[in-house]
Amino acid sequence: MASPDAVAAIRAWTRLDQAIAAFNRQLEQRHGVTGAQLAILRLVAEWGPDLPLAQLRDRLVMHPATLGQLLDRLAARGLVTLAPDPADRRRRRVALTAAGRECVAQAPLAGPVRLRQAAADPERLRRLADALDDAIELFGLEEYAP
Repeated sequence: MASPDAVAAIRAWTRLDQAIAAFNRQLEQRHGVTGAQLAILRLVAEWGPDLPLAQLRDRLVMHPATLGQLLDRLAARGLVTLAPDPADRRRRRVALTAAGRECVAQAPLAGPVRLRQAAADPERLRRLADALDDAIELFGLEEYAP
């Protein structure tokens, strides 16, 4: 039988998982983007306005192919532009379109990206980071985490 502490941890994880899923459903219904796509839009808005794709890739802990797929979907929806870099035609630059800026302005600020803008106690953030790292280890997911 699981300990009460293990059950409490499972419930907390389930609650977080359900909240993230509900948030993503709402984002897709109201704004036509996923949480990951919105996070990319917010980062391009913050780091832009005209960002080298290589710089975006270097700053994120994300596989290049995954980032490329996210950006291609955002470009297909007209939320970002991907253009050749005038200084090096082999490289691309990413920028928000007017529709992308509108999406960022209208979508709620929630999820991990919120930590970049919300005031929070540094010690609380450290505990959160430690707890999330512990979750990866306790759930046996180390081999799947970068």
